Amino acid sequence: MAGHTAFEDVQAIFTGTLFVSLALILFGQAGLITGGTAGAAFLLHYATGVSLGKLFFLINLPFYWFAWQRMGRVFTLKTFAAITLLSAMTEWSPRLFAIDRLHPLYAAVLGGLLLGSGCLFLARHHASLGGATIVSLYLQRAHGWRAGKVQMAIDCSVLALALTVLPAVQVGWSVLAAMVMNLFIAINHKPGRYAVL
Repeated sequence: MAGHTAFEDVQAIFTGTLFVSLALILFGQAGLITGGTAGAAFLLHYATGVSLGKLFFLINLPFYWFAWQRMGRVFTLKTFAAITLLSAMTEWSPRLFAIDRLHPLYAAVLGGLLLGSGCLFLARHHASLGGATIVSLYLQRAHGWRAGKVQMAIDCSVLALALTVLPAVQVGWSVLAAMVMNLFIAINHKPGRYAVL
């Protein structure tokens, strides 16, 4: 399988991060949360009021060394670009549009699908959104563990912590979103299917 061109990588990273930023905006509007480092950023955002984009960027800083050592320079640089772009989109997008009415069920399902799609775009172009995704992709590449299942285990831990910050009903909708996202990834991202990984 031939590698991707630079243009293909750029459009995939942009599209993937755009999809994920929309998911995070939906979750924020509905008072939901997600897993991984984005979920950790949400927890801190709800607890402190500091913007989600800034927190997401800062939380991912320690993972670059691991990515550089285990996944290589190209993966790390693409991941840094994706995280930086997502942080900026998350900061700026709410200024460009507003959501007047949003049911948590709709936010959970659409947000979960957008997250899964965005992460898959990035994975197919040898990039990620840091943190838990880096660990999941590494374990899939090195040991054949399904990335969706690894991500689900990490997400469950973050969602359990969310009960300390959010009402149980919001956490319940967030669990649905995580299930939608991880099911989508588990179905569509199988080990060995894409040579770039």
